[in-house]
Amino acid sequence: MGALWDLAARKGAEKVLMLVAFTESIFFPIPQDLLLIPMGLSRPKKVFRLASLCLMASVLGGVAGYFIGLFFMEVIGMAIINFYGLTDKYLIIQQWYDRYDAWAVAVAGLSPVPYKVCTLTAGAFKINFVVFVVASVLSRGLRFYLIAALIYWQGERARNLLEKRFDLIVSITLVLVILGFVLIKFL
Repeated sequence: MGALWDLAARKGAEKVLMLVAFTESIFFPIPQDLLLIPMGLSRPKKVFRLASLCLMASVLGGVAGYFIGLFFMEVIGMAIINFYGLTDKYLIIQQWYDRYDAWAVAVAGLSPVPYKVCTLTAGAFKINFVVFVVASVLSRGLRFYLIAALIYWQGERARNLLEKRFDLIVSITLVLVILGFVLIKFL
């Protein structure tokens, strides 16, 4: 846990947070929440600014993922999908878009379902770009601002809980990420 707290206090921490949020929307497996939380706890008065940076970078990464899916799905997008072992779910995700459109994006933006898969396939299946961006902003915003609100209003209580149970919380977060991949894989 000490390494994340150290990173949270460093001068370039916001840039690292934005880089993680951007790349997580395309290919990076670690959620930005694992940086947002210790950074917010170390700077509770700036936690909503940090959530905003996370949101901006995540949605910009989502837009990049959308365009990779739109123009380079066969070359880049499928390599990422294959890496995560989700090739067989590609057409199932298309059916989700056909049925649920923005709701599929919103679910991926909020849940442990990998948002990166959503961004790439949204472009590949040419879902409405404006709908994609709005659903991304709303779902990712809700996720990051809920974390920020918890930190802001619970402050030291949240910090004490995280310091005492950080390993458990990280483990639960990683299990949720893995479950998101499993959920897509078995649907």
